[in-house]
Order: sequence, then C-alpha cells, then structure tokens
Amino acid sequence: MKLILASGNKGKIREIAAYCREHEVLPYTDIIEKFNVIEDGTTYRENALRKAHAVFDKVHEQLYEPFAVLSDDSGITVPLLGNIPGIYSARFAGENASDRDNLQKLINMLKEKGIRRTPAYYTAAMAIVTPKGDFTVHGWMHGEVIDKARGDKGFGYDPMFIPEGFSQTLGELDHEIKEKISHRTKALDLAKIVISTLH
Repeated sequence: MKLILASGNKGKIREIAAYCREHEVLPYTDIIEKFNVIEDGTTYRENALRKAHAVFDKVHEQLYEPFAVLSDDSGITVPLLGNIPGIYSARFAGENASDRDNLQKLINMLKEKGIRRTPAYYTAAMAIVTPKGDFTVHGWMHGEVIDKARGDKGFGYDPMFIPEGFSQTLGELDHEIKEKISHRTKALDLAKIVISTLH
C-alpha cells in the first residue's frame, strides 16, 4: 500500500520512510503542491487528523491505487514550565521559527528559571486516513531536558533531551538507538498494525 505523508518536515519524512520500508512512502508534495493546513486543534490527535484529512481530500482525486494518508503531530512537554511547549512545539518561537529557534527558546526559559535539568516527555499522535475510515494511535518517550544543546543528530528538541535510561541526548545518540526508543517509533508500531489490516 502506498503511504502518503502529510508532512513537509524532512526529519519526520526521513524517520517514517526508514521505518516503513515495506511500503512505498512519499511526501504529499510529490503528488500535489505544498499547502498550509491550519492546526487549530487542542490536542495532538486533532491536529494530526486535520492534516491527514486535508491531504486526503486533495490527493484522492490524483491516485487510482490503494493508499493511506499518514500524519504525525508531535511535540515535547516540560511539566515544570507549565506543560509547554506541548502542541505548540513546532512554532514555539513563532510561526516561521526554525528548529534551532524553538530549541534555543526552550533552553533560554530553563536558564532564566535556573533549571539545569528537569523531567520532560515527547508525544506523537499519528492519524491514518483511508477510504475505509480514520484511525489514530499515540506513542510517548520520557526523559529529561537540559539547559544546553549537545550533539548534532536528530532534529527539533533532540539535542537537549536525554531519554530515560541514557546519559546522552538524542542529538548525541546514534540514529539506530533513537529509532528503537522514540515516541514516533512507538506510534508507528501501532500504525503499522492498523495499516496491515487495510489491504
């Protein structure tokens, strides 16, 4: 089955494509022009479904073979800072903020409050929209954030996040390790079970 990713985030596309090797995986921009989806949901699940439906509505007229639209909405939550940035992780430093901008803003907030490290967790909500219906799954990864960036691997907040059971940040750990423990992998494990029933 062809999996169409409702994302323009190169990091997400790379991770999902690598994990779903048994399917033909491609970003929706390989089929139609890029467009903006208003992510005004109050949960990761709502935003993931909004993106998946928006892409499905535009793509289904172009494809004449079995396909599913896969959309991921994810972010990091720091309870000690009032559960921010949460669903606003991708635009924490502004609508057009880069990964580096968002990372630096969160690091600065920790430093302003004198917090060197504190518990945090990643959430990934994955929506699968198909002609047969909508499905959603979730995955989580727990650990701590620190007040500095370490390593140049991964993307987003990875250089400041130390997963539970490790001493290095996701920016320092090998990709293979991250792939085994990440919130996105856990959500993808469940998504693949759903997708396997759709053939």
